[in-house]
Amino acid sequence: MLSSRLSVISVCLAAGNVLSASIWKDSVTKASLPKSFEWNSYDLAGIKDPSIIEVDGVYHVFASTAKEAGYNLVYLSFTDFNEANSATFHYLDQGPIGTGYRAAPRVFYFEPHKLCNPGGWSAPENSFDSMPSIISENIGNGNWVDMWTICDSSDCYLFSSDDNGHLYRSQSSLGNFPNGMGNTVIALQDTNAYALFEASNVYSAGDGEYLLLVKAIGSDGARYFRSWTSTSLSGTWASLADTEANPFARSNNIKFSAEAWN
Repeated sequence: MLSSRLSVISVCLAAGNVLSASIWKDSVTKASLPKSFEWNSYDLAGIKDPSIIEVDGVYHVFASTAKEAGYNLVYLSFTDFNEANSATFHYLDQGPIGTGYRAAPRVFYFEPHKLCNPGGWSAPENSFDSMPSIISENIGNGNWVDMWTICDSSDCYLFSSDDNGHLYRSQSSLGNFPNGMGNTVIALQDTNAYALFEASNVYSAGDGEYLLLVKAIGSDGARYFRSWTSTSLSGTWASLADTEANPFARSNNIKFSAEAWN
């Protein structure tokens, strides 16, 4: 199975607020996923949507930056999270990625290609020629957003959202990836568009189990993350912590270091 070493899960509930919790590393025996969660809150104004990978003791962070002029992508690295505030920002619009709307990066190491060069990105290419019909038929007034890719031993899967209560799954063989995405289906849906809104994250939890997170908007208008598990990336998802009373991450299970936010 193809998987990257996961040492930190970070999720963004609102612009300027990042939640983080150390979960597991491949080198540590994996424990069962808990049924409830608690978090600490740290303020990082103007930066969101972090994608974090750890290689040889160095954390590589790719994130969105929000300014009056619009969104951009930034890269920074450090060996300890206490060094994050002093890390040098490298804005990726200065390279082949270019300018324009760039946000919510997802960075991972694809083992079959054996390529890893954070400073040498190619120009963007489309994974789809057009929006798949199943998405255009269900998206309503929503937006096709927040693509997330994860692979198993034979295929790569791309999960995406539509801000309208649907989580989609597309797939390609390892040999064709990153091209060949197709067979797009609805992997999860809710009649309440806000209950399954956007920002899906899918992780390997080890021992053949996968963890799915999706951002929702609660009855009070505050955003939070729901969670599910599955034994297959192409299978069905079982509830883990997926309610406002028992969420994966929400203001009611976070210990705030300063004034609480919603």
